[in-house]
Amino acid sequence: MTTRLIIARPLPGTVGETRRVVHLFPLPADDAMPERLTAYCDATFGPGELGLLERPLGMPCLICLQRSPHPTGELPAAES
Repeated sequence: MTTRLIIARPLPGTVGETRRVVHLFPLPADDAMPERLTAYCDATFGPGELGLLERPLGMPCLICLQRSPHPTGELPAAES
């Protein structure tokens, strides 16, 4: 099963600068955005508190990295 992730960082002024790390959030299965997002580290954020990122950028949240799903390590089969 594939887990889709949201990558986001708290916006300036929402938390202290040292806590503005990049968090990983599981995308809800139905693609509906809940009122609050909960990261793998259990930090929660509401509307207007996060800046979405297109790719990993900046200092990661280490707990999010540890708790996030890991790839299987298997490569897709080559097409003939």
